[in-house]
Amino acid sequence: MDGMDRNERLNREAESLWRALSAEPPPRGLRGARLLDAALHLKTVGPYDRLHSPHLRASQITRPR
Repeated sequence: MDGMDRNERLNREAESLWRALSAEPPPRGLRGARLLDAALHLKTVGPYDRLHSPHLRASQITRPR
């Protein structure tokens, strides 16, 4: 490992995500999971098809009825 504990790694990832999604600096006082939660609310999530695959045709995917 790189010597970072879980909380520091989470904080680094949250800050990186915030910078990727916003031109503004992260809110003061938010770190780790709270900053990650705030970053995830910056953008709206579009429709997501969990069964989409570039390797399968739509006819090869069986969905529940």
